[in-house]
Amino acid sequence: MANQKKSPVTAFAPATVANVGCGFDVLGFAIHGPGDLVTASFSDKPGLRIASISGDGGRLPLEVENNTAGLAAKALIKAAGYDIHADGIELSIVKKMPLGSGLGSSAASSVAAVVAVNELLGTPFSKENLLPFAVEGEIAASGTPHADNVAAALIGGFILVKNHLPPDVISLYTPEDLHCTIIHPAIEIQTKNSRKILKKQVSLEKAVKQWGNVGGLIAGLYTSDYNLIGRSLHDEIIEPVRSLLIPGFNEMKKAALETGALGCSISGSGPSLFALSTSEQLANDIGKQMGAVLDEIGLDYDLFVSKVNVEGACVVNLES
Repeated sequence: MANQKKSPVTAFAPATVANVGCGFDVLGFAIHGPGDLVTASFSDKPGLRIASISGDGGRLPLEVENNTAGLAAKALIKAAGYDIHADGIELSIVKKMPLGSGLGSSAASSVAAVVAVNELLGTPFSKENLLPFAVEGEIAASGTPHADNVAAALIGGFILVKNHLPPDVISLYTPEDLHCTIIHPAIEIQTKNSRKILKKQVSLEKAVKQWGNVGGLIAGLYTSDYNLIGRSLHDEIIEPVRSLLIPGFNEMKKAALETGALGCSISGSGPSLFALSTSEQLANDIGKQMGAVLDEIGLDYDLFVSKVNVEGACVVNLES
């Protein structure tokens, strides 16, 4: 193993949009702004432990086995062959994004944890090879090891998940002018619950349309064909079910499209919505119109406007 670093290491992992309309569990991308910070440090106490979590309102478990960051870090430590019983490792987590928002909160914790611990141990793994450990953390959040959020948070940019376990992820091209508007209504939807309401079977007709949309979206990304991207951002299967849980969904989507969005759908399991557009000004205008819908029904919200984050997770210097 490479030489261990004795000073604490802090890593940041960004929020993500999963599914991207038509790509349930196989497409995702990272954004700028919200995300999670995890600091890993050596401890005199043996074992892995989570020392603190802030920004979660005291709701997330400190137990390693029940925490996404803890599970992911535990998997990495075991694979690295580090003797956690000789010198312990502790994690401190700072949540800088809302819980249950559909923006990959659990994935951001998992990814930031493995990046920080990997750096603390002297980088025994490349960044890309951290993905299987981060996927392990998703078991605590949704009960299934899916890779769409964690891959986007770790690698950055647009990603396609060919296989979840073991993870087989492909980085996709991101057009230069693509911008994202995200609106997060002040309600919470747990991923585990939102998966329970999904239909177990879909018609062949809808499946064929969905396959075509996924292929069209990927082709649109690679050719910077914004018209094709817009024509492909349609979800035939998941959105009609999950949108029923989101107040004002239809009105917000209509407002986004009428303002000039290429497309608009649910981010992850919701309640956040995302809309893609071709400029920062247009993305801001879309956000204002979507926000006006929630203002009218009296629901608070957070609004984020961002280009696609192509860098992904990184080690940060908090003193700089």
